[in-house]
Amino acid sequence: MKILIIEDEKELASDMVNYLSDQGYLCEVAASYHQAMDKIATYQYDCILLDLMLPGGDGIQILEELKKQNKKDGVIIISAKNSLDDKIKGLEIGADDYLAKPFHLSELTARIYSVIRRKLYDNTNTIIQNELSVNLLSKTVTVKDNLVNLTKKEFDLLLLFLGNKNKVISKNALAEHLSGDIADMLDNHDFVYAHVKNLKKKLTEAGCENYLKTVYGTGYKWEL
Repeated sequence: MKILIIEDEKELASDMVNYLSDQGYLCEVAASYHQAMDKIATYQYDCILLDLMLPGGDGIQILEELKKQNKKDGVIIISAKNSLDDKIKGLEIGADDYLAKPFHLSELTARIYSVIRRKLYDNTNTIIQNELSVNLLSKTVTVKDNLVNLTKKEFDLLLLFLGNKNKVISKNALAEHLSGDIADMLDNHDFVYAHVKNLKKKLTEAGCENYLKTVYGTGYKWEL
């Protein structure tokens, strides 16, 4: 799961990165309005943590741009501006939640999980597709009640596929999801093939149907 933290307070941004990374999230940071606009124009995120007061521009304008581009990224507004007007405006434009500073990082994590679960997985803690079951809280995968041991990246890939059923996902998008913006600096994305191959092998050996299809020359699709 990939998070964009749009926050100009370096210490707070660093604390969020460290805490969320320990929770298994891949984190990127934008410290200004222009950095944030560049990132949302180029990449997709499972959840964006958006400060309203930024160098170079207003966080509300970023939210408006996300909706203008029809982006589906979840958005949690995080701001010291705790006025009712700001909260209402952000939620009306399309933010999914609002958290006022100061806050506990454990609460932030719970809010992120809630937003992602609601937007991608029909607000459930357990994703079930025929013989396959994925528990989002315990991060466990079972096939016909048999536990499947996946690496973190394999688990992240499975969640990405399940959240985008019947949609073709390109190798570039998969590389970005697994590695963040450093994917642009890699010579190739062969590591994506290795992770997909291992995921597919483990699921098949556990007795799972072959839902993960290769779309040659393009990428992969989780097909129902």
